Order: sequence, then C-alpha cells, then structure tokens
Amino acid sequence: MNGINIINYSDVFLACFSGNAIKKVNMAKDHSLLYVYSGEMEVTEQGKTALIGKGECVFIRKDNRVNIVKRPKGDEQYKCIALTLTRPFLREFYHRTLDKSELPTDALRHQFSLHKLPADRPDIRSLFESMTPYFDSPIPPTDELIKLKMTEGIYCLLNTDKNFYSALFDFSEPWKIDILDYLNENYMYDLSPKDMANFTGRSLATFKRDFKKISNLSPQKWLIRKRLEVAQQKLSNGDKKVSDVCYEVGFKNLSHFSKLYKATFGTAPSK
Repeated sequence: MNGINIINYSDVFLACFSGNAIKKVNMAKDHSLLYVYSGEMEVTEQGKTALIGKGECVFIRKDNRVNIVKRPKGDEQYKCIALTLTRPFLREFYHRTLDKSELPTDALRHQFSLHKLPADRPDIRSLFESMTPYFDSPIPPTDELIKLKMTEGIYCLLNTDKNFYSALFDFSEPWKIDILDYLNENYMYDLSPKDMANFTGRSLATFKRDFKKISNLSPQKWLIRKRLEVAQQKLSNGDKKVSDVCYEVGFKNLSHFSKLYKATFGTAPSK
C-alpha cells in the first residue's frame, strides 16, 4: 500500500498513511490518536521536537502551533494509522456513553499538545492491529464497528491519564485568539474559513461576524492580499528569487502569483 486510505463514518475518521515521501503538516486540525507501524514521525511544538518511531503511539491535541513531519526511515516505508477524534463525535460520546460519575474534578489541561502513550500497552496494540485488515479489504467495516474502534481509542486515553478528560471534553470556547494575530502568523497556510474559526476559538458564524469588524474583504481575499504584501516586502530586498518568494508566502502556482501581483501593484514581481 502506498498513499492514504481513509474509512469515514460521519465525522469519525480512520486513516492509514503510507509512503516513501516526506510529508509535512503545519497544524493539528483535530484531536488525533496515532500509531506508527514503520518509519518515523517528527513533531515540533513550542521549540521542542520529539521523534515517534515504530511501535509507538501518541495523542496530539488540536493545535495550530504543532508541526508534523512524516517520513520513511532506512528501508522502512512510513506507515501510520490515525484515529481522528472530532468535536461532534466527542460530544456524542460525552452525552450518550460517558459515565458522568467518573468525571474527575481535578483534571488539568496538559501543557503540551503532544503526549506519548506508554509503550507495550496491550489495549493500544490490540486496538490498532485489529484495524489493519480493513484497509486492504474490499469489504468495509460497519458503521457500528468504526464507532466502536473510536470509542476504544478514547478509553485508551482515559485509562492512561485522567487529564485527558480535560482535553477531550472541554467544549467551551473561553480561549478566543485574536484573529489578526493568528492570521499574521499563519497566512501562508491553506486555511478555509472553518479552519480559521476553529483555530481562533470560534464557531464559523461568530468568526464571520468578528472578521467583518476587521476587514471589508472576505477572509480568503484578506489572505491573498496579505500574501501579496509580504511578497512585495520580500522582493523589495532584492535578494530572493520570485519563485522562492511565491511559495514562501503560500501561493502554489507561479503564474497565478505573478498575475495577481501585477494586478495589485501594477508591475510584474520580477521588476
């Protein structure tokens, strides 16, 4: 297997990644439980880097400050299974499955978004090994089975550390991030309005309302304008190639970048 294989039930995802190329991910959009079968994963957060190797399992909390690099190691292809624990699924689990009498009153939010789980846990190993046949089978698992596997993943976390209760079941939004601060730091990434809302601690409707107080442009047009302005600053120094600047600020196509640049500033970026 080479590439990505995803089994999707509503907002619940089982994903198996494999390949020989290096893949970079600039943020964790949802809580994820990941098990590395081969190769290695490098996670950088707040200036600290951790290597996750073969047979290791980690939890990564939703966070826009996390950078992930997935790559092969030696002759080993990179292979990993990820359980993505989305907000809707966690809400359903909280209301329909979780015994509220078990909720700890002293659970605290972990300082870092990355949390490595203990090695050689039979429940974790069994959870991930039981899923591998479905990625190579023409017969998909039932919806009930997928939800069962996601539920097993949640209990693996809760049985590891009571502080996971705080990470998984905090559905409040008391941590609104300044929109301009966030966008000025992350303008180069592919961000949908939903992503922007998610990472600034808002619902989509609230984000759109708050953004209108900042700019008359749409969020996507604001990002394009920001990229062009940064590109102009970089090119004015005269020590970088146009193609390098194009990709640094987040554009994916050089001709598209050049066309937008000329339309905005009245001159080609090469001049």
